Amino acid sequence: MRDTLLIALYAFAGAAASGLVGAGVLRLIRRRSLTASLTVVAAVGVVAMLAGTLAVAWAMFLSSHDLTVVTTVVAMAAVVSLATALLLGRWVVARSRELAVAARSFGDDGDFAAPDGPATAELEFLSRELAATGARLAESRARERALETSRRELVAWISHDLRTPLAGLRAMSEALEDGVAADPDRYLKQMRTEVERLNDMVGDLFELSRIHAGTLPLTPTRISLYDLVGDALAGADPLARERGVRLVGGRIEPVPVEVDGREMSRVLGNLLVNAIRRTPADGTVAIAAERSPEGVVLSVTDGCGGIPPEDLPRVFDTGWRGTHARTPPAGAGLGLAIVRGIVEAHQGSATVRNIPGGCRFEVVLPAAAS
Repeated sequence: MRDTLLIALYAFAGAAASGLVGAGVLRLIRRRSLTASLTVVAAVGVVAMLAGTLAVAWAMFLSSHDLTVVTTVVAMAAVVSLATALLLGRWVVARSRELAVAARSFGDDGDFAAPDGPATAELEFLSRELAATGARLAESRARERALETSRRELVAWISHDLRTPLAGLRAMSEALEDGVAADPDRYLKQMRTEVERLNDMVGDLFELSRIHAGTLPLTPTRISLYDLVGDALAGADPLARERGVRLVGGRIEPVPVEVDGREMSRVLGNLLVNAIRRTPADGTVAIAAERSPEGVVLSVTDGCGGIPPEDLPRVFDTGWRGTHARTPPAGAGLGLAIVRGIVEAHQGSATVRNIPGGCRFEVVLPAAAS
């Protein structure tokens, strides 16, 4: 038992000495290539085995012939082991370099294609993570391009809509200044109308900027849908009468919701105004509110004739107004974007779908706790 313990101690001492030297070398070359680190790791394992075996052989006081045989056998095994380890290390390094080359595609088009061939579990996991990152990056770039397109359209349409009332205001003010206005009161009334339009447009832009910045202040209170819808119908009734559109409020359940009353009134007002403007005279705009498994559903149905299927995904985009609504009084294309922003700030969702003769906008809100 004592001899066995001594043999173990000698073997441990020889291997430990080699391990400490190897750890020091790894620390010195920690900023070098992976090839150098793998070489040191392989060499430490082989040299530790060799040192432990030789230490035991010398401690056993073998004859010169036996010591030479043991040393030769162990040295040959060490050479083969080291060569095999280096070959495997080169394969791992080559695979990592292939991954590095493939990862450079992130800077080009955001796509990532993993190199062919077998790989270790760690490198295979890294390939999958890079592929997932590439997919997310591609989606992000697509969203960025869509947002950039939307911003350009918004700037173009806002510029157009601002020029029109400003040009009118300038012409009317010059006419009043020169004393050539045939009906000054009518001019002043029209100027006030244009100023109100500009004020509404600036207000929408400010609201949208707060939504995009995530700084929209909300003060949720418990409100009945019946009261919320009733106030919205009362506010939209004058415009509906002016355009000859019937407003119908059916299936209004008195369901309580926890919302910011002011902002949610703006949501319903924008939806109703949008529906009234798109519905022809003698048409009908209906609003409904009811409970559903998803929460509370507010819906506004119009008679616009439907939205082209290719435009449906863009309805709530900033600046979208459709192909037939690029002139006032269609607005700047901000109303529905504001609707979506406010609803999502309430942890809800806004959708639209075509129905026979028109389309239906639906807002889903979380139901208030009982």
